Formats: sequence, C-alpha cells, structure tokens
Amino acid sequence: MKQPLISIITLNYNQTDVTCEFLESTKRLNYKNFETIVIDNASKEDPTERFLSGGYPNVQVIRCEENLGFTGGNNVGIKASKGDYVFIVNNDTEVTPDLLDKLLEPFAFDEAVGVVSPKIKFFHHPNVIQYAGFTGMNMFTCQNSTVGNKQEDKGQFDFMSTTHCAHGAAMLVKREVIEKVGMFAENFFIYYEEVDWSTRIIRAGYKIIYQGYATIYHKESITMGKQSAIKVYYHTRNRIYYMRRNAKKSQLVTFYAFFTLATVPKTTLNFLIKKQFEHLRSFFRGIAWNFQTSTISPQ
Repeated sequence: MKQPLISIITLNYNQTDVTCEFLESTKRLNYKNFETIVIDNASKEDPTERFLSGGYPNVQVIRCEENLGFTGGNNVGIKASKGDYVFIVNNDTEVTPDLLDKLLEPFAFDEAVGVVSPKIKFFHHPNVIQYAGFTGMNMFTCQNSTVGNKQEDKGQFDFMSTTHCAHGAAMLVKREVIEKVGMFAENFFIYYEEVDWSTRIIRAGYKIIYQGYATIYHKESITMGKQSAIKVYYHTRNRIYYMRRNAKKSQLVTFYAFFTLATVPKTTLNFLIKKQFEHLRSFFRGIAWNFQTSTISPQ
C-alpha cells in the first residue's frame, strides 16, 4: 500500500542539542515517507546549520523573527507542511521505530478518526507512563486528569480507545481535520491549546484516539519541578480563556463562582505562605488578561 506523506512538526527554542537528539531518533523510524519541519522560535543563536548538516532525513528549518509560542510556531509549521497527516511532536521526545506505523492504524479502521496520540512514557523512567488518554473536562471547574500518569507500565493501557483530548507532546492529525476545524488558537500561546483544539475537533464530529500500541518517550521531569511564575500566568489566563471559548452560559457562571470563591482564595493563601509573591502577581495578571481581551477569536 502507498504510504501517505506525514509532516513531522517540532519547535525549537534555545534547545538545539535536545532538538538534534529528537531528529537523530527519527533516523530509526521504519516509516520512511515523511518530511520534518523544525520551527525555530527566535532562539538566541541560529541553529539552522546544525539541523541541516546532521544528516537527518528530509529536514527543513523555518526560523521565526519572534517567539510565537507553541500555538503560533506550530501553525507556521502546519502552513508549510505538505503531508496528508501532520504529526505535532515536542522536540524533547524520542520516537520509537514503529511509532508512525502504529499511529496510522486507527485511521484505517474508522473514517471519523481525526487525531491519534500514542502512549507517552518518561524518557528517564522508561517504564513509567505519562499519558494514556485524558478524562473529560469538568465544565464547571475546568479540571480534568491524565489517564495512567506516573503508573508503572504493566501493559494495563495496551489498547486503542477514544479519549477526550490528544496530548500536545505527540499527536497525529489528519489533514482533513485541519482544513475543517482550523489550526491552534494562537491566543493561548502555550498551555490549554491542545485541550481547546481537541474540543473543537470533537465538536466537528471527529474522534480522538489513544493508541496504546504506539510509544514515544518524553524528557519531561517526572516530578515536574517547581512551578515557574510564567507557567502560573499562562495556566491561569488560559484556564479562564478556555472556558470563555467553550463553556455554555450556565457552565461559565458556575465556573466563575467556583474560581472566585475557591480557586482565588486557595491560590492566594498558598503563594503568600510560600512567600512566592512573583507567582501571586502572575496569577492575578493571568486573571486580568481576560478582562483586557474581549475578543474570542475562532482560531
């Protein structure tokens, strides 16, 4: 059978060595009909020569003049891509040889399949799962959870099933979906963007599949480390923004009440006790952004 072209899109931002390790892993892919597009989000040093001189298969580099974030950077890559499928993947991952073959399988079973994500495991703890699907979003609190997170992999998630959300670290998307639904909503910049995209994709009638027979390894820390102030800012503002874009009026009113009466006091007290005043300022900046941004762009 003819292999459809897959466009692998990954972002680089001041992580040239890490991105080269990812590109090196693509040499081991059994599937050969792919192009790789590296979007450099305005790194301090231009990494183009290293990416092009490493002997990596079918690589092109697009260097942005400013950091467009996860959303804008990937959208640049999507626009430049030629594939029948687009594989959005983090640069701090390493692929397994049969990854693309396994990710393609669910599309052959059901025309309604729009996106497929693999089992994601921690690179430095290769028998520990990070992602085996997502639970549904609670549209009154804007909370969901990752299936299988930090569980030892004993084969308990070796299956294919529908899931509520693809994982931004690794998701294979059918071109038809992008043409119908659009790309990432760029206002998110980073965080909650794949949840919003997944919500729009499901709303358009497509299925999102967790493919437990495909594996990718993610170099994210299993402990996640300390939460940075900038992460607090984007998590806060985008949690509210996601609800503004996707919740019904009654859900949004309930969420605002929950956030005001529970989240704000709890978060404020937590940062005050820890004397994390910059984090606290970032939390309120994230809230304020939603008052300053009245437009809910479709994309």
